Amino acid sequence: METFDIAIIGGGPGGYVAAIKAAQLGFKTACIDKRGAFGGTCLYEGCIPSKALLDASYKYYHAQHDFADQGFLFDNLRLDLNTLMTRKNNIVQSLGQGIASLFKKNKVTAIKGTARFKDAHTLSIQHNDDISELTAKHFIIATGSRPITLPHIPVDERLIVSSTGALSFEAVPHKLLVIGGGYIGLEMASVWQRLGAQVTVVEMGNTLVPGMDKDIQKALPAMLKKQGIDIQLNAKVTAAHPQKNHVKVTLTHQDTEEERTFDKVLLAIGRTPYTDGLNLEAANVTLDERGFVKVNSNLQTAAPYIYAIGDCVPGPMLAHKAEEEGVRVVERLAGQKPHINYNLIPGVMYTHPEAAGVGATEQSLEKGAYKVGKFPMLANSRAKAIGQTEGFVKVITDIKTDRVVGVHILADQAGTMIAEAAMAMEFGATAEDIARTCHAHPTHNEALKEAALSAWQKAIHL
Repeated sequence: METFDIAIIGGGPGGYVAAIKAAQLGFKTACIDKRGAFGGTCLYEGCIPSKALLDASYKYYHAQHDFADQGFLFDNLRLDLNTLMTRKNNIVQSLGQGIASLFKKNKVTAIKGTARFKDAHTLSIQHNDDISELTAKHFIIATGSRPITLPHIPVDERLIVSSTGALSFEAVPHKLLVIGGGYIGLEMASVWQRLGAQVTVVEMGNTLVPGMDKDIQKALPAMLKKQGIDIQLNAKVTAAHPQKNHVKVTLTHQDTEEERTFDKVLLAIGRTPYTDGLNLEAANVTLDERGFVKVNSNLQTAAPYIYAIGDCVPGPMLAHKAEEEGVRVVERLAGQKPHINYNLIPGVMYTHPEAAGVGATEQSLEKGAYKVGKFPMLANSRAKAIGQTEGFVKVITDIKTDRVVGVHILADQAGTMIAEAAMAMEFGATAEDIARTCHAHPTHNEALKEAALSAWQKAIHL
C-alpha cells in the first residue's frame, strides 16, 4: 500500500490546482478522480463548454443582427450544429490534456477511480472491478457539486435535462423552457435563443440573479427580452410530463395555471454538494444540514488532517474560489500563512452583456453609509466604436473614507473589467485612487475610472 503526504479526492479546479501546488511545494501527492480525466465539472460539464458555446452562438447572433450596419452582408448564413459541438468538445479535450501534462511535469500521481474512506487514514479506490488502497498524512476532499433535481420534474437528459444535457443538444429545440433565472439558466437560455430556439425562462422569485446588485437585476431582464427571451418572474413549474418528443408543462403564475408544450426543458435551479459514497463517517467527517462538509476557518474538518474545499463546503460555487482554497490548504500545510478575502471573490455571468460584481451590493449596505458612482457604457468611446453600448459600471464607496466596497458591471467585457476592481479593492483602494490611475484610451476600463470619478467627485464624460 502506497503512502502519500497529501491525497486529494476530486480532480476539478480545486482538486487539480491543489495537487499541482502541493507537488511544487515538495509534497508527495496523489489526485483521485472517477473520470480519470482531470478538470471536473468546470471543464467537462460547466465553465469551459458553456463559454465555448456562448462565444460561438454570440458570433452567429451578431452576424445575423448587427453585421449589416458595419458593411458585412450574409446572404446565406447558416448553422452547422455538429461542427459547433465538435469544436466545443475539442476545446475541452485539449484543456484536459493540458492538465494531464501539468500532472506529469509536476510529478503528481493521477489515479482513476471512485474513492471512499476505509478508515480515518486509508482510502479505498475502485476502478471497474479492481480495488486498491492508499494512505496519506493529509487528505483534501474536493468532490464538487451536482445539479439540484426536483421529484415532479424528472430529469432524463433527453427531454428534461440538467445543465449537462443542455450543453449537447443534437438539434436546436424549437421551444425551450428554462427553469431558473440564475447564472446557469440564463447562460444556456442565451446560447439556444441565439441559435434559433424560442426560449422561455421561468423564475419563482421576483428578480433574476438574486445575488447580484439591484441595478443589474433591474436592467438585465429588459435586455434579455429585447434579444427575444421570454422572462416569466413570480412563476413556477408545478408539473412536467415527458411525452414521446416533447414535454407537457404546467406553469403557475400567481393564481393562474397554464398548460404549455416544449421540445426541451432545462432544470437549472442550482447545485448541491456531492459527497455520496465517500463513507465520511469512517473518517469522522460530518456534514451540515444542507449537505456541505463542515469545516473551520482553515478548511479543516472535524478530523484535523482532513480538509475540504470548493463546492462541497459553504460559500460561492465558483471554480476560482475552489482554486484559491486548494492553494490555501497546501500552502498552510507547508508552513506558510495564506489568506483568502471571501468578500472579494468576483462573480461573472456570461450573458450578453456580461454581468459581473465584486464586494458589497447596494441592497446589502446600510442606507446613508455609502455613496454610488455610475457611468453608462453609452458614453464610453470604445463601447461606442464597437457598437456595444448597453449597460453601465457602478462603484460603491464608504461615505466616510471613500474606500471602494463594491463594484458592479453590466457591459460587454464585464468579466474582464471586474478584475481591475477586485485588484484595487484587495489593496484597499479608494474611488480617488482608481480615478487618478491613468487608463489607456480608448478602453472599456475607462468606464470604471469614470464611475470612480463619479463616486469621488464628478465624471468627466457625463
